[in-house]
Amino acid sequence: MNFIDLPKLRDAEYLQYVKDFSGIIALNNPSTLQIDAKLSTFNTRIDELENLYKETLDNGKTQDLLQLDERRDNAVKGIYYFLLGHSYHFEADKKQKAQLLLDNMALYGSGIARLNYQAETATINNLIRDWENKPELTNAVAFLNLSVWINEMKTANDLFNTAYLSRTQEYGYASTEAIKSKREEVDAAYYALRDSIDTIHLLVEMPLSPYETVINQQLNTLTDQYNILLVNKKNVCL
Repeated sequence: MNFIDLPKLRDAEYLQYVKDFSGIIALNNPSTLQIDAKLSTFNTRIDELENLYKETLDNGKTQDLLQLDERRDNAVKGIYYFLLGHSYHFEADKKQKAQLLLDNMALYGSGIARLNYQAETATINNLIRDWENKPELTNAVAFLNLSVWINEMKTANDLFNTAYLSRTQEYGYASTEAIKSKREEVDAAYYALRDSIDTIHLLVEMPLSPYETVINQQLNTLTDQYNILLVNKKNVCL
């Protein structure tokens, strides 16, 4: 069965993937496939994770954080695409200065908007510091009239950091650690189920394994779709 790097999926993506994986198996008569017990365990762990995830989202401070995180993500994306567009500009000066700023963003790696909370906060602060203190970058910002975008990114990042520290002081890391721990339990149930399917599939002595369609046309297709999602995120410098 095709491999997927589960830890690289964000919580919402991860939850949807395992639910889809379970749903496909449920449509293929798991009792006949001799995996109903492991599927039941898998579904129990998924339900526990989903309930925990919903509890976290229901927290008012978490909702505020998500909104502020989206706001700063949008600022990062807006700046990136603004610069990317200008890197194709017919005016040489605009093209050169846009590329200069893009190159500086690239120093901080791909996926700024996909970093964990603290890493994204630090990266944005470092990026802003570069653009405010390095003469060639400061000149490029002024030339492209990018100050409004940068002020928005800085404001959103500062507001997020303040809200994040407030939530951390009040709630600690309990929710985050609980979800991480529960994901590990779901992982274990997922691998147990997946390995059972693979093992039985290999041991079947029939000309055509009953798992042939389930694995090759359904589960592998699902996994490939999520692998494409991971590749696309990796290749976009946001």
